[in-house]
Amino acid sequence: QVQLVESGGGLVQPGGSLRLSCEASVSIFSINVMGWYRQAPGKQRELVATITSGGSLYYGDSVKGRFTVSRDNAKNTVYLQMTSLKPEDTAVYYCTPCGPKSKWAPSPTAETMGALTCHFWGQGMQVTVSS
Repeated sequence: QVQLVESGGGLVQPGGSLRLSCEASVSIFSINVMGWYRQAPGKQRELVATITSGGSLYYGDSVKGRFTVSRDNAKNTVYLQMTSLKPEDTAVYYCTPCGPKSKWAPSPTAETMGALTCHFWGQGMQVTVSS
């Protein structure tokens, strides 16, 4: 299991920005993919963005052009820079280490992403976009 320290959530007005941070207890270079998910009340989890150990990026359609995912390997930290925030971005955000099924012990809250399993080990961060 990887220990995660997530920070940066909060209340922001529509059109504003926030940066979420997620510091891992292990070298994130050793983690295949770091994913950002979110879950709004009454809705299913949504994959927001991912960054691979090689630096490849993915963004969900709903955040493309507004959110930027990045990583600082020296600090074992990944970031999600969110701009032009909308009320519909309101959710709890989670950073998730993702790897092959055999990499870590199974967890009941894990999410499958293709051939990888993403684990929700952090506490999550509430992001509320409201005027």
